[in-house]
Amino acid sequence: MIPLELAEVARLCPGRLVTAAGAERIVGVQVDSRRIAPGELFVAVGSGEQFVDDALERGTAAAIVPDDAFSALAALGGAVRDLSAARVVGITGSVGKTSTKDILAAICAPQARTVAAEESYNNEIGVPLTLCRLESDTQVCVLELAMRGLGQIAELCAFARPHVGVITTIGPAHIEPLGSLESIVQAKSELVAALPPGGTAIVPEGFRVTRDDVDIVHLTEPDARIADGRTLIRWDGREIAFDFTARHQARNALAALHAARAAGVEAGDAVDVSFSKWRGEDVPLAGGGLVVNDAYNANPISMRAALDYLVQRADGRRTVAVLGEMAELGAESRRYHEEIGQLVRNLGIDVVIGVGDLARSYEPDAWCPDATAAVDVTRRLVEPGDCVLVKASRAAGLELVAEALATVPA
Repeated sequence: MIPLELAEVARLCPGRLVTAAGAERIVGVQVDSRRIAPGELFVAVGSGEQFVDDALERGTAAAIVPDDAFSALAALGGAVRDLSAARVVGITGSVGKTSTKDILAAICAPQARTVAAEESYNNEIGVPLTLCRLESDTQVCVLELAMRGLGQIAELCAFARPHVGVITTIGPAHIEPLGSLESIVQAKSELVAALPPGGTAIVPEGFRVTRDDVDIVHLTEPDARIADGRTLIRWDGREIAFDFTARHQARNALAALHAARAAGVEAGDAVDVSFSKWRGEDVPLAGGGLVVNDAYNANPISMRAALDYLVQRADGRRTVAVLGEMAELGAESRRYHEEIGQLVRNLGIDVVIGVGDLARSYEPDAWCPDATAAVDVTRRLVEPGDCVLVKASRAAGLELVAEALATVPA
């Protein structure tokens, strides 16, 4: 982190500041006392005040119990951002934003000093924490921007100040709190509105941008093929090899290639991506089978992509889909679940296990009320050599099922 003087911290963050003896500046920011390294600042969020002493014992330069934790974090992140010359890329979208962030980081890191959001550090806590990792020599910063309502992306952009904005796609994810697809478009458009003149907006095909002072890239279908366990994407007369085979990731990779170029980085000929956990992880199973652990989240768009990938990955082997509920889909929620059930039948998935009340609409072969119950049912129904997809919204906790399958001895 670009250091901040403690006097500046006190000015930025009204509240109770506890300083270690001899400390004059901070070299990092944490909200979890267990992650504190010497010289960092501990910001107490929520019940974090009870861990101030723990942070001090671990070598924190100072701990603050702010009057407003989110405002304090935004101020700290913004202060570090102001001191940095890095090109900042903000990524949002109904699906694919974390994977696009991971791919973009993998493109940039070999070519430029890069800081990228951890996992899904994408909200009013995660975005400032990512900015507070910027060093004086950081060249590219990759942010993921989430929202639960109108105005929230604008609030994040107010202190993140991205040069490049990527909207991966628009769909009914989180439609319940916003009410309509039109509102989702409006919320995502806040990223484009926040770009500086001369910035770059990378948006889905057909996405309307009214600004004429930014460069606009409309995403189209990538020219991609799969060979030897890699996805090859045609890009400016050459093929770039990515170490994944999920077809839907090719669209995310194309968005990342455009974003990297806008940030001043050109991809090498081969890109190896470390995806965030529980997002399409291929885990070998006993007996030569495979589980695709995609349990981090789900909505109608990502569910379709994951089911297509299951069939692709199975390559003729028996398929099992463990599907939980898709959350925050509003009044049309049951219809969306019924449509996924029809897709499952059209794809010829051999066994479907539904988890949660709304998952009954998949018309599954077996139904379970929760993830714990699904563990035993799935273990009973999965056979050696099967390809298994585990997917649901975060609240379902279906990673429990994937992890249980992966620990079954051969």
